[in-house]
Amino acid sequence: MSPRKSAVETAATRTRIIECALTLASAEGLEGVTIGRLATELGMSKAGVIGHFGTKEALQLATLDAATEKFRDRVPARVAGAEPGADRLARALGEWIDYMADDGHGGCFLTSVATEFDGRPGPVRDAVLTALSRWSDYVAAELRTAVDAGGLPADTDVDQLVFELGGVALAAGQAIQLHRDPAAPTRARRAVDRLLGR
Repeated sequence: MSPRKSAVETAATRTRIIECALTLASAEGLEGVTIGRLATELGMSKAGVIGHFGTKEALQLATLDAATEKFRDRVPARVAGAEPGADRLARALGEWIDYMADDGHGGCFLTSVATEFDGRPGPVRDAVLTALSRWSDYVAAELRTAVDAGGLPADTDVDQLVFELGGVALAAGQAIQLHRDPAAPTRARRAVDRLLGR
């Protein structure tokens, strides 16, 4: 076997492991993803699974990286060409709501893991905090653009609005996943529109 083919196969196997970990973690939490469970699901040995990451924590971090990339591709990337400010932010938040409501998706992976690890110091918590802080920075930047363009009042408290919009998303996630409320996405969009003065 050529070294190039071996590297390609190794990368493909690593991707399969991470995708399986994402699926399991979406349903059962990141901590519930064990090397043994992954090995069983993928038809691999435990050594074969852990050999791609070294430790369970490294696997968790790789899974978080993949989830963050999926979120970027699914939410802000889809609205990148829209007019900056309140309209683009409303569309991005709408994409996030759709992302949480997609059948079989299991909600927002990052907010679920944030709840799971919020009181547990360590690299996994730090990685979740970094990812969600970047999202908050994105929301704040769009709000400031809206204020500068006159789309929101000049005295808008951007930090407060970031907090409230985040609360809408968290409430929507719970209503969608826990309560299975079919009206939750519509209610969440109404709340976003009201907060953004649309």
